[in-house]
Amino acid sequence: MKLDDLIIPTTPACAAAAEVAAAYCSPALLNHSVRAYVWAAAYGTAHAIPFDAELLYVAALFHDLGLVAEFDSHTVPFEEAGGHVAWVFAAGAGWSAARRLRLSEVIVRHMWDEVAVTTDAESHLLARSTGVDISGRNVDDFTPTFRTEVLRRHPRLGLPDEFLTCFRDQAERKPTSTAATAVTRDNIATRITTNPLDR
Repeated sequence: MKLDDLIIPTTPACAAAAEVAAAYCSPALLNHSVRAYVWAAAYGTAHAIPFDAELLYVAALFHDLGLVAEFDSHTVPFEEAGGHVAWVFAAGAGWSAARRLRLSEVIVRHMWDEVAVTTDAESHLLARSTGVDISGRNVDDFTPTFRTEVLRRHPRLGLPDEFLTCFRDQAERKPTSTAATAVTRDNIATRITTNPLDR
């Protein structure tokens, strides 16, 4: 597969989501969000997994908005905060209540340990793609040539240090959150700093 073969949805909601993400995310976090969609869509396409490209794209762009200062919550995990922001955005975009809920679900579920593709393709793809980009899990899903092209167009820009700082902050303030579990139980720091994408 080539990067140019991927379908990047261009609906009004997708364009608006890209504008919002660019306004609030750091350059590193923005590129991470774009890559999250690219890895997800590439894997889904290669494995003939049907997915809603618009839903997946908006979820990918918003999945970490709960980490940025403007949308950080001191009471709920970052993925839940991001899900709420996305729900409000989707309401403004004219999405149905059911579709708004699906968007929020995909964002929350990207932090689950496992999401069955048979029950929720978009959540499965986003969870898998963010694992690739943050910790290098399943990085061999993609050829070295494809990985190189993705990183050339959407460079990492110091993502490991920035992301680990965000997660450690979340873990300290919200010790029962999924971010805290990732830091204290799953040793995410080691996985982030040894991600093959940064070699």
